[in-house]
Amino acid sequence: MNNFWPTKKLGEICEIRTGKKDVDEGNPNGKYPFFSCSREINYSDAYSFDTEAILIAGNGDVGNTKIYKGKFEAYQRTYVLDKFQEDIKYIYYYLLGNLKGILVRSKSGSTMHYIRKGDLENFNILVPESKNIQQKIVYVLDSIQTAVGAQEKIIEKTKEFRRAIMAKLFREGIRGEKLKKIEIGEIPKSWEVVKIKDVILETLQNDPFKKPFEEIKYIDVSNISNKLLKIVEYRSYLGKEAPSRARKIVKTEDVIFATVRPYLKRIAFISLEYNGFYVSTAFCVLRSNNKIIFPSFLFYFVSRDVFISKVCKHQTGTGYPAITDDNIKNELISLPSLSEQQEIAGIFQTIDQKIEIEQKKKALYEELFRAMLNKIMSGEIKISKI
Repeated sequence: MNNFWPTKKLGEICEIRTGKKDVDEGNPNGKYPFFSCSREINYSDAYSFDTEAILIAGNGDVGNTKIYKGKFEAYQRTYVLDKFQEDIKYIYYYLLGNLKGILVRSKSGSTMHYIRKGDLENFNILVPESKNIQQKIVYVLDSIQTAVGAQEKIIEKTKEFRRAIMAKLFREGIRGEKLKKIEIGEIPKSWEVVKIKDVILETLQNDPFKKPFEEIKYIDVSNISNKLLKIVEYRSYLGKEAPSRARKIVKTEDVIFATVRPYLKRIAFISLEYNGFYVSTAFCVLRSNNKIIFPSFLFYFVSRDVFISKVCKHQTGTGYPAITDDNIKNELISLPSLSEQQEIAGIFQTIDQKIEIEQKKKALYEELFRAMLNKIMSGEIKISKI
Protein backbone atom coordinates (compact mmCIF):
# COMPACT_ATOMS: atom_id res chain seq x y z
CA MET A 1 0.00 0.00 0.00
CA ASN A 2 1.00 3.67 -0.37
CA ASN A 3 3.28 4.46 2.58
CA PHE A 4 3.03 8.22 2.04
CA TRP A 5 -0.65 8.49 2.95
CA PRO A 6 -1.91 8.31 6.54
CA THR A 7 -4.44 5.69 7.65
CA LYS A 8 -7.67 6.76 9.33
CA LYS A 9 -10.47 4.76 10.87
CA LEU A 10 -13.78 5.11 9.05
CA GLY A 11 -15.54 6.02 12.29
CA GLU A 12 -13.22 9.04 12.69
CA ILE A 13 -14.20 10.68 9.41
CA CYS A 14 -17.98 10.20 9.27
CA GLU A 15 -21.10 9.38 11.25
CA ILE A 16 -22.31 5.77 11.05
CA ARG A 17 -25.89 4.75 11.82
CA THR A 18 -28.51 2.33 10.53
CA GLY A 19 -31.98 2.58 9.08
CA LYS A 20 -35.01 1.69 11.19
CA LYS A 21 -37.37 0.03 8.73
CA ASP A 22 -38.16 -3.63 8.13
CA VAL A 23 -37.59 -4.91 4.59
CA ASP A 24 -41.30 -5.52 3.94
CA GLU A 25 -42.12 -1.85 4.58
CA GLY A 26 -41.02 -1.00 1.05
CA ASN A 27 -43.35 -0.36 -1.88
CA PRO A 28 -42.12 -1.08 -5.44
CA ASN A 29 -44.21 1.89 -6.62
CA GLY A 30 -43.03 4.26 -3.88
CA LYS A 31 -41.49 7.69 -4.44
CA TYR A 32 -38.25 7.36 -2.48
CA PRO A 33 -35.35 4.87 -2.83
CA PHE A 34 -35.37 2.22 -0.09
CA PHE A 35 -31.91 0.78 0.53
CA SER A 36 -31.94 -2.73 1.96
CA CYS A 37 -29.21 -5.40 2.06
CA SER A 38 -29.87 -6.46 -1.51
CA ARG A 39 -28.05 -5.44 -4.69
CA GLU A 40 -31.36 -4.11 -5.97
CA ILE A 41 -32.91 -0.87 -4.74
CA ASN A 42 -36.55 -0.98 -3.67
CA TYR A 43 -38.78 2.05 -3.06
CA SER A 44 -40.77 3.51 -0.19
CA ASP A 45 -43.71 5.88 0.28
CA ALA A 46 -41.83 7.72 3.04
CA TYR A 47 -38.25 8.74 3.84
CA SER A 48 -36.18 9.03 7.03
CA PHE A 49 -32.99 10.49 5.54
CA ASP A 50 -32.27 13.59 3.47
CA THR A 51 -28.51 13.68 3.00
CA GLU A 52 -25.59 12.59 0.84
CA ALA A 53 -24.59 9.20 2.15
CA ILE A 54 -22.78 5.94 1.54
CA LEU A 55 -25.03 2.89 2.10
CA ILE A 56 -23.50 -0.44 3.17
CA ALA A 57 -25.36 -3.76 3.46
CA GLY A 58 -24.87 -5.20 6.96
CA ASN A 59 -26.24 -8.62 6.03
CA GLY A 60 -27.69 -10.29 2.95
CA ASP A 61 -25.36 -9.10 0.18
CA VAL A 62 -22.83 -8.27 2.91
CA GLY A 63 -20.66 -5.24 2.15
CA ASN A 64 -22.56 -4.11 -0.93
CA THR A 65 -21.82 -0.39 -1.19
CA LYS A 66 -23.84 2.41 -2.80
CA ILE A 67 -23.81 6.21 -2.76
CA TYR A 68 -26.86 8.46 -2.90
CA LYS A 69 -27.76 12.11 -2.42
CA GLY A 70 -31.31 13.13 -1.54
CA LYS A 71 -34.30 11.73 0.34
CA PHE A 72 -34.36 7.99 0.99
CA GLU A 73 -35.34 5.18 3.36
CA ALA A 74 -33.08 2.47 4.82
CA TYR A 75 -33.50 -1.03 6.21
CA GLN A 76 -32.55 -1.63 9.85
CA ARG A 77 -29.44 -3.65 8.86
CA THR A 78 -28.26 -1.14 6.25
CA TYR A 79 -25.56 1.24 7.46
CA VAL A 80 -25.92 4.91 6.54
CA LEU A 81 -22.63 6.86 6.49
CA ASP A 82 -22.72 10.65 6.17
CA LYS A 83 -21.27 13.93 7.50
CA PHE A 84 -17.84 13.16 6.01
CA GLN A 85 -14.72 15.12 6.87
CA GLU A 86 -13.03 13.85 3.70
CA ASP A 87 -14.17 13.73 0.07
CA ILE A 88 -17.20 11.40 0.18
CA LYS A 89 -16.69 10.17 -3.39
CA TYR A 90 -13.08 9.18 -2.61
CA ILE A 91 -14.22 7.26 0.48
CA TYR A 92 -16.99 5.61 -1.55
CA TYR A 93 -14.55 4.42 -4.20
CA TYR A 94 -12.12 3.17 -1.55
CA LEU A 95 -14.87 1.15 0.13
CA LEU A 96 -16.22 -0.07 -3.20
CA GLY A 97 -12.82 -1.47 -4.07
CA ASN A 98 -11.71 -2.75 -0.66
CA LEU A 99 -14.51 -3.36 1.82
CA LYS A 100 -15.65 -6.77 0.58
CA GLY A 101 -12.12 -8.00 -0.01
CA ILE A 102 -10.83 -7.04 3.44
CA LEU A 103 -13.67 -6.92 5.92
CA VAL A 104 -16.14 -9.41 4.50
CA ARG A 105 -13.50 -12.15 4.47
CA SER A 106 -13.92 -12.18 8.23
CA LYS A 107 -17.75 -11.97 8.31
CA SER A 108 -19.27 -12.46 11.71
CA GLY A 109 -21.85 -15.11 12.47
CA SER A 110 -22.41 -18.63 11.24
CA THR A 111 -25.83 -18.98 9.61
CA MET A 112 -26.50 -15.30 8.83
CA HIS A 113 -23.31 -13.44 8.01
CA TYR A 114 -23.26 -9.78 8.98
CA ILE A 115 -21.13 -6.69 9.57
CA ARG A 116 -21.21 -5.05 12.99
CA LYS A 117 -21.11 -1.29 13.44
CA GLY A 118 -17.76 -1.61 15.20
CA ASP A 119 -16.34 -3.43 12.16
CA LEU A 120 -17.06 -0.37 10.06
CA GLU A 121 -15.95 2.15 12.69
CA ASN A 122 -12.55 0.45 12.95
CA PHE A 123 -12.10 -0.14 9.22
CA ASN A 124 -8.82 1.46 8.13
CA ILE A 125 -8.74 3.72 5.07
CA LEU A 126 -5.77 5.25 3.29
CA VAL A 127 -6.56 8.97 3.09
CA PRO A 128 -4.37 11.40 1.12
CA GLU A 129 -3.94 14.52 3.25
CA SER A 130 -4.59 16.74 0.25
CA LYS A 131 -8.22 16.86 -0.90
CA ASN A 132 -6.83 17.83 -4.28
CA ILE A 133 -5.21 14.37 -4.51
CA GLN A 134 -8.46 12.74 -3.35
CA GLN A 135 -10.34 14.58 -6.09
CA LYS A 136 -7.78 13.55 -8.73
CA ILE A 137 -8.29 9.93 -7.75
CA VAL A 138 -12.04 10.43 -8.01
CA TYR A 139 -11.56 11.98 -11.47
CA VAL A 140 -9.62 8.94 -12.72
CA LEU A 141 -12.06 6.42 -11.25
CA ASP A 142 -15.09 8.43 -12.39
CA SER A 143 -14.15 7.78 -16.01
CA ILE A 144 -14.34 4.02 -15.44
CA GLN A 145 -17.54 4.27 -13.42
CA THR A 146 -19.05 6.32 -16.25
CA ALA A 147 -18.44 3.34 -18.53
CA VAL A 148 -20.05 1.07 -15.94
CA GLY A 149 -23.04 3.42 -15.83
CA ALA A 150 -23.31 3.40 -19.62
CA GLN A 151 -23.44 -0.40 -19.60
CA GLU A 152 -26.12 -0.30 -16.91
CA LYS A 153 -28.22 1.98 -19.14
CA ILE A 154 -27.84 -0.40 -22.10
CA ILE A 155 -28.90 -3.29 -19.87
CA GLU A 156 -31.93 -1.38 -18.56
CA LYS A 157 -33.02 -0.30 -22.06
CA THR A 158 -32.79 -3.90 -23.23
CA LYS A 159 -34.86 -4.99 -20.24
CA GLU A 160 -37.47 -2.36 -21.08
CA PHE A 161 -37.65 -3.74 -24.62
CA ARG A 162 -37.95 -7.24 -23.16
CA ARG A 163 -40.93 -6.19 -21.02
CA ALA A 164 -42.63 -4.53 -23.99
CA ILE A 165 -42.16 -7.45 -26.38
CA MET A 166 -43.24 -9.86 -23.64
CA ALA A 167 -46.53 -7.98 -23.17
CA LYS A 168 -47.08 -7.94 -26.95
CA LEU A 169 -46.33 -11.61 -27.61
CA PHE A 170 -48.35 -12.93 -24.66
CA ARG A 171 -51.31 -10.92 -25.98
CA GLU A 172 -50.97 -11.26 -29.77
CA GLY A 173 -48.77 -14.32 -30.33
CA ILE A 174 -46.63 -14.53 -33.47
CA ARG A 175 -49.11 -15.93 -36.04
CA GLY A 176 -51.07 -12.73 -36.72
CA GLU A 177 -54.36 -14.26 -35.54
CA LYS A 178 -57.49 -12.38 -34.59
CA LEU A 179 -57.91 -11.90 -30.85
CA LYS A 180 -60.61 -13.09 -28.48
CA LYS A 181 -61.54 -11.69 -25.08
CA ILE A 182 -61.20 -13.93 -22.04
CA GLU A 183 -61.10 -13.44 -18.27
CA ILE A 184 -57.37 -12.61 -18.29
CA GLY A 185 -57.49 -10.25 -21.27
CA GLU A 186 -57.16 -10.69 -25.03
CA ILE A 187 -55.35 -13.63 -26.65
CA PRO A 188 -55.19 -15.17 -30.15
CA LYS A 189 -58.25 -17.21 -31.12
CA SER A 190 -56.42 -20.55 -31.26
CA TRP A 191 -54.95 -20.23 -27.78
CA GLU A 192 -56.45 -22.08 -24.82
CA VAL A 193 -56.82 -20.95 -21.22
CA VAL A 194 -56.10 -23.45 -18.45
CA LYS A 195 -54.96 -23.43 -14.87
CA ILE A 196 -51.25 -23.78 -14.25
CA LYS A 197 -51.90 -26.91 -12.19
CA ASP A 198 -53.25 -28.56 -15.36
CA VAL A 199 -49.94 -28.23 -17.24
CA ILE A 200 -47.47 -29.28 -14.54
CA LEU A 201 -46.43 -32.53 -12.89
CA GLU A 202 -46.47 -33.47 -9.23
CA THR A 203 -43.24 -32.97 -7.29
CA LEU A 204 -42.24 -34.74 -4.11
CA GLN A 205 -40.37 -33.73 -0.96
CA ASN A 206 -37.48 -35.53 0.68
CA ASP A 207 -35.88 -35.31 4.12
CA PRO A 208 -32.06 -35.07 3.88
CA PHE A 209 -31.79 -36.03 7.57
CA LYS A 210 -32.49 -39.63 6.53
CA LYS A 211 -28.98 -39.71 5.05
CA PRO A 212 -27.09 -37.70 7.67
CA PHE A 213 -23.60 -38.03 6.14
CA GLU A 214 -24.56 -37.48 2.51
CA GLU A 215 -23.76 -34.03 1.14
CA ILE A 216 -26.56 -31.98 -0.36
CA LYS A 217 -26.50 -28.71 -2.26
CA TYR A 218 -29.14 -26.22 -1.14
CA ILE A 219 -30.71 -23.12 -2.68
CA ASP A 220 -32.50 -20.65 -0.40
CA VAL A 221 -34.73 -17.73 -1.38
CA SER A 222 -31.88 -15.28 -0.78
CA ASN A 223 -29.77 -17.17 -3.36
CA ILE A 224 -31.97 -15.90 -6.21
CA SER A 225 -31.27 -12.55 -7.89
CA ASN A 226 -34.54 -10.81 -8.71
CA LYS A 227 -32.63 -8.63 -11.15
CA LEU A 228 -31.18 -11.54 -13.12
CA LEU A 229 -33.95 -14.06 -12.32
CA LYS A 230 -31.18 -16.57 -11.76
CA ILE A 231 -29.56 -18.59 -9.01
CA VAL A 232 -26.44 -16.70 -7.96
CA GLU A 233 -25.14 -18.96 -5.20
CA TYR A 234 -25.87 -22.06 -3.15
CA ARG A 235 -24.55 -23.83 -0.04
CA SER A 236 -23.48 -27.37 0.70
CA TYR A 237 -24.47 -29.26 3.86
CA LEU A 238 -24.30 -32.75 5.27
CA GLY A 239 -27.79 -34.19 5.54
CA LYS A 240 -27.77 -33.94 9.33
CA GLU A 241 -26.85 -30.23 9.14
CA ALA A 242 -29.28 -29.23 6.40
CA PRO A 243 -31.76 -26.38 7.09
CA SER A 244 -35.21 -27.59 8.09
CA ARG A 245 -36.61 -25.96 4.93
CA ALA A 246 -34.40 -28.11 2.67
CA ARG A 247 -37.08 -30.55 1.47
CA LYS A 248 -37.79 -30.01 -2.22
CA ILE A 249 -35.54 -31.49 -4.91
CA VAL A 250 -35.50 -29.80 -8.32
CA LYS A 251 -34.81 -31.12 -11.80
CA THR A 252 -33.51 -29.48 -14.96
CA GLU A 253 -36.12 -27.14 -16.51
CA ASP A 254 -38.14 -26.75 -13.31
CA VAL A 255 -39.26 -23.24 -12.41
CA ILE A 256 -38.92 -22.12 -8.79
CA PHE A 257 -41.07 -19.27 -7.50
CA ALA A 258 -40.58 -17.88 -3.98
CA THR A 259 -43.89 -17.75 -2.14
CA VAL A 260 -42.60 -15.54 0.69
CA ARG A 261 -42.75 -11.85 -0.23
CA PRO A 262 -43.66 -12.75 -3.83
CA TYR A 263 -43.43 -9.08 -4.86
CA LEU A 264 -39.63 -9.42 -4.58
CA LYS A 265 -39.77 -11.68 -7.65
CA ARG A 266 -37.36 -14.45 -6.58
CA ILE A 267 -37.97 -16.65 -9.60
CA ALA A 268 -35.51 -18.86 -11.48
CA PHE A 269 -35.29 -21.49 -14.21
CA ILE A 270 -33.36 -24.60 -13.17
CA SER A 271 -30.47 -25.20 -15.58
CA LEU A 272 -28.60 -28.50 -15.87
CA GLU A 273 -25.94 -27.51 -13.31
CA TYR A 274 -28.58 -27.35 -10.55
CA ASN A 275 -30.27 -30.66 -11.34
CA GLY A 276 -30.87 -32.64 -8.12
CA PHE A 277 -30.31 -29.68 -5.77
CA TYR A 278 -32.52 -29.13 -2.74
CA VAL A 279 -34.49 -25.89 -2.54
CA SER A 280 -36.36 -24.25 0.30
CA THR A 281 -39.98 -25.13 1.00
CA ALA A 282 -40.53 -21.38 0.53
CA PHE A 283 -40.36 -22.11 -3.21
CA CYS A 284 -43.23 -23.37 -5.31
CA VAL A 285 -41.68 -25.83 -7.76
CA LEU A 286 -43.34 -25.88 -11.19
CA ARG A 287 -42.38 -28.95 -13.24
CA SER A 288 -43.72 -28.74 -16.79
CA ASN A 289 -45.65 -31.52 -18.45
CA ASN A 290 -43.63 -31.39 -21.67
CA LYS A 291 -46.51 -32.84 -23.68
CA ILE A 292 -48.53 -29.70 -22.94
CA ILE A 293 -46.19 -26.82 -22.12
CA PHE A 294 -42.66 -25.80 -23.08
CA PRO A 295 -40.73 -25.26 -19.78
CA SER A 296 -39.16 -21.89 -20.62
CA PHE A 297 -42.54 -20.60 -21.88
CA LEU A 298 -43.91 -21.32 -18.40
CA PHE A 299 -40.92 -19.54 -16.83
CA TYR A 300 -41.44 -16.38 -18.88
CA PHE A 301 -45.20 -16.42 -18.27
CA VAL A 302 -44.95 -16.52 -14.46
CA SER A 303 -42.07 -14.01 -14.32
CA ARG A 304 -44.16 -11.22 -15.88
CA ASP A 305 -45.03 -8.26 -13.64
CA VAL A 306 -48.73 -8.71 -14.40
CA PHE A 307 -48.59 -12.28 -13.09
CA ILE A 308 -46.70 -11.20 -9.96
CA SER A 309 -49.38 -8.58 -9.27
CA LYS A 310 -52.12 -11.19 -9.53
CA VAL A 311 -50.59 -13.67 -7.10
CA CYS A 312 -49.67 -10.90 -4.67
CA LYS A 313 -53.38 -10.30 -4.14
CA HIS A 314 -53.43 -13.60 -2.23
CA GLN A 315 -50.76 -12.50 0.28
CA THR A 316 -51.46 -13.08 3.95
CA GLY A 317 -49.46 -12.01 6.99
CA THR A 318 -47.83 -8.68 7.75
CA GLY A 319 -44.38 -9.42 9.16
CA TYR A 320 -43.84 -12.34 6.78
CA PRO A 321 -46.25 -11.86 3.85
CA ALA A 322 -46.61 -15.00 1.77
CA ILE A 323 -48.77 -16.88 -0.69
CA THR A 324 -49.28 -20.63 -1.07
CA ASP A 325 -48.25 -23.01 -3.82
CA ASP A 326 -51.94 -23.40 -4.68
CA ASN A 327 -52.29 -19.65 -5.18
CA ILE A 328 -49.79 -19.96 -8.04
CA LYS A 329 -51.05 -23.26 -9.43
CA ASN A 330 -54.66 -22.06 -9.56
CA GLU A 331 -53.80 -19.03 -11.68
CA LEU A 332 -54.76 -19.12 -15.34
CA ILE A 333 -52.25 -19.40 -18.17
CA SER A 334 -52.86 -18.72 -21.87
CA LEU A 335 -51.55 -21.55 -23.98
CA PRO A 336 -50.65 -21.58 -27.70
CA SER A 337 -49.46 -24.67 -29.55
CA LEU A 338 -46.18 -26.22 -28.39
CA SER A 339 -44.40 -25.00 -31.51
CA GLU A 340 -45.55 -21.42 -30.96
CA GLN A 341 -44.62 -21.65 -27.27
CA GLN A 342 -41.11 -22.69 -28.30
CA GLU A 343 -40.80 -19.83 -30.80
CA ILE A 344 -41.99 -17.24 -28.28
CA ALA A 345 -39.63 -18.55 -25.60
CA GLY A 346 -36.81 -18.49 -28.16
CA ILE A 347 -37.36 -14.77 -28.77
CA PHE A 348 -37.14 -14.05 -25.05
CA GLN A 349 -34.03 -16.21 -24.72
CA THR A 350 -32.32 -14.24 -27.52
CA ILE A 351 -33.05 -10.99 -25.68
CA ASP A 352 -31.77 -12.52 -22.43
CA GLN A 353 -28.54 -13.54 -24.17
CA LYS A 354 -28.06 -9.92 -25.27
CA ILE A 355 -28.58 -8.77 -21.68
CA GLU A 356 -26.06 -11.35 -20.45
CA ILE A 357 -23.44 -10.13 -22.95
CA GLU A 358 -23.87 -6.53 -21.74
CA GLN A 359 -23.67 -7.66 -18.12
CA LYS A 360 -20.34 -9.37 -18.85
CA LYS A 361 -19.03 -6.14 -20.41
CA LYS A 362 -20.10 -4.30 -17.26
CA ALA A 363 -18.24 -6.87 -15.14
CA LEU A 364 -15.05 -6.22 -17.15
CA TYR A 365 -15.26 -2.48 -16.45
CA GLU A 366 -15.80 -3.24 -12.77
CA GLU A 367 -12.68 -5.41 -12.75
CA LEU A 368 -10.74 -2.59 -14.45
CA PHE A 369 -11.98 -0.25 -11.70
CA ARG A 370 -10.64 -2.54 -8.97
CA ALA A 371 -7.31 -2.98 -10.75
CA MET A 372 -6.87 0.79 -11.20
CA LEU A 373 -7.77 1.45 -7.57
CA ASN A 374 -5.22 -1.11 -6.38
CA LYS A 375 -2.49 0.43 -8.55
CA ILE A 376 -3.26 3.90 -7.18
CA MET A 377 -3.32 2.73 -3.57
CA SER A 378 -0.08 0.77 -3.96
CA GLY A 379 1.70 3.79 -5.44
CA GLU A 380 2.27 2.00 -8.74
CA ILE A 381 0.39 4.84 -10.42
CA LYS A 382 1.60 8.28 -9.26
CA ILE A 383 -1.63 10.22 -9.01
CA SER A 384 0.22 13.49 -8.29
CA LYS A 385 1.57 13.42 -11.85
CA ILE A 386 -1.87 13.19 -13.45
